[in-house]
Formats: sequence, structure tokens, C-alpha cells
Amino acid sequence: MSNLSLVCDFCWRHCTLLEGQSGVCRVRKHVQGKLVTTTYGQVESMAVDPIEKKPLYHYYPGSQTFSFALFGCNLACQFCQNHTLSQGEPRTSLANERVEPSKIVALARENGCHSISYTYSEPLVWQDYMLDVATLAKKAGMQNVMVSNGSFSRDALKRLLPVIDAFNLDLKGDEAFYKEVCKGQQQVVLDAIETIAKTKAHLEVTTMLIESMHTKECVQTLGKQLHARGVQVWHLSRFFPRYKMTYLKATSESYLTEMVALAKQSGIPYIYSGNSEVERTTFCPSCHALLIDERNHSGSAFDHGRCAHCGTAIYGVFE
Repeated sequence: MSNLSLVCDFCWRHCTLLEGQSGVCRVRKHVQGKLVTTTYGQVESMAVDPIEKKPLYHYYPGSQTFSFALFGCNLACQFCQNHTLSQGEPRTSLANERVEPSKIVALARENGCHSISYTYSEPLVWQDYMLDVATLAKKAGMQNVMVSNGSFSRDALKRLLPVIDAFNLDLKGDEAFYKEVCKGQQQVVLDAIETIAKTKAHLEVTTMLIESMHTKECVQTLGKQLHARGVQVWHLSRFFPRYKMTYLKATSESYLTEMVALAKQSGIPYIYSGNSEVERTTFCPSCHALLIDERNHSGSAFDHGRCAHCGTAIYGVFE
């Protein structure tokens, strides 16, 4: 066996792997002197979703997106809502089970989808397949959406920015929360958010609030961090007991409402409730006119990305 080690640059971990070793994600492996994604093309889940489910509320609202996932993740969040797709061990991939990238694009077009979303698990760990699909999708005139935990390596972000049109990144909590609950690093995510916010790509951020863990002070700090990095859209969503945190209670609607009100003091213009009964509505941040109602219907105050009442440009891509 060769003593040669290879470094994976798919995420911030930069796992150094000897022959036969797999990375933290359990997907990237050193095989005969090469790093391979062992689950390449092995699609575990696919569906046609409203774009709002990603969640993206300011990116072609009302459109449908073709969503899919391969197995794997580079974090170990104890509350993972999709742990069957992200944790444990991947299935052994057989060549005849693999879906060619062109097939994903064809399925998206057949289903009348405006975009393809790389979602459900963590697409960073299968980014070679994502890049192959995304490149074909761009050639076909489609949009690419990445839903990610945001723990990019610098090289990965450089590779992805030219083909990904919209991102929804998780900001899960403070540094202590990342270390104790997710086995990750907050600063890596903040750096990615800051980088993406300076590009032409669309960006929205999501934080799932655990009532017993995300304090008022935490939400205030996260709001300041995001606002300082130019984030325009922030989703605060309710936690439901999953995976290794089934002993906790679901976050209450009242607590979410309180935290959303607190978050609005951050200066971020568009803040929404997620996993909630609260209606999703978009208001002009300047004059507070109703722009888009909960059924994704644009009101008379919304005109080609601007508020018709005061002329304020609304962040996002709407047509």
C-alpha cells in the first residue's frame, strides 16, 4: 500500500487521506492514488419543490425547482432534520445505479422547473457531481440553487461561484454551538457568507432556533454578524425534535415570533418565520407597503422589483 497522502479541498476540513481512507464526510475516499466521491451519481432523493421550500423567498418566488440529493455531510448536527441522508454510512454504489448528470437536467425540464436545487443533504461533499449537473443546467438556460451549511473551502467556493445562481446557507448558532452541537466552525460560515454577499449570486440565510439553546443575546449577535456582512434576507425557523435531540421540545410559535421581532432590530430588511403557521408576506422596508402575499401573489405595490409606492429597489430576482 502506498504511503502517499492526498488532501481533499471540498470543504474547510481539508482531510488528509492515505490510501483506503475516507474523509469525515464518509463520501470522499483515497482510491489508488486518486480522491473519489464514492457516491457519485447515486441519487438518494428527488422531488419537485416550490422554491420557497429551500427556503428562498426573493428568488423567482412562485416557481418550481427540481431538488435532489446524494448521501453525505461534513458536519454532525445532533438535530439534523435529514439525518438519513446525511449521517451514517453511504450505500455501496453500483455503476448501473448511477444517474448521469444529463438525466437530472432532462428531468428538471420535463417537470417544467425553472431551476435545479442541490439540497436535502450537504452538496459540498458531492460537489463534483453537482458541478457536472450545474454546468449542463447553465448551458440549458436553467438556474442553479445550492442549499448548504456553508462550510466551504476557499477553492470550493471559487469553483462553485461561476455556476451557482442562488444560495441558501445555514448559520446555525454561535461558535460554541457549532463546536458542541455540529462539530463545525462558525467563522468558516461567516467568511463564506461575506464572500458570497459581495458577488452577483443571490443569497439568503437560515437559522433554526432551538428554544432552550438560542437565547435572545445569541439572536441579537447573529443578526449583527449577518447585517455587517450585507445579508438582506434572513429566515428564522422552528426546531422540531429529530435525530439525537428527540428529548427536546419543539420551538414554540410564541418564541419564534418573539425572536423574529428581535431580529428585525438588526437592520436586515427582510426577515421571515420558517416551519411556522405565520403567513409569509413581503413588505417594502421603506414604506411598509405589502408587496407579495402568502400565496406568492404580487400586489399592486410591487412593480418589476421595485416598490410602486416609494420606488425602493427590492433585493432579489423576481422575473
